[in-house]
Amino acid sequence: MSARTKARKRALDVLYAADVRQISINESLATEAIRALSEPDREASWLYCREIVDGVVDHGDEIDELIETYSQGWTLQRMPIIDRALLRMGIWEVLFNDSVPDGVAINEAVEAAKLLSTDDSGGFINGILAKISQSKG
Repeated sequence: MSARTKARKRALDVLYAADVRQISINESLATEAIRALSEPDREASWLYCREIVDGVVDHGDEIDELIETYSQGWTLQRMPIIDRALLRMGIWEVLFNDSVPDGVAINEAVEAAKLLSTDDSGGFINGILAKISQSKG
């Protein structure tokens, strides 16, 4: 597993924990930062995890608006927590991180959804992220 894939998993953990525990993303990130201090060999994945989570926080309103726009009848609250977190991360990578090709960002989100969420989540996430990718020009 690549360092970026590990970082995405860590970022997913942060976003998921914040949602489930009903705490701020920053509080969840602080908890993960304490854990990261005890794992210096995983520093590379921690740095990209932090970049993803900070990006999701910085662009959260815009990202959530895009999810609502492209999800056709699904509110954020109706989506599985994992799907919501994966979409937020995927949209950030597609729109705000030029160092990751859109196809890679979409594939990583879809594969995580297939592994961690419902049977329909992979297709749902793929559809939304592909539309957002195509809409950027």
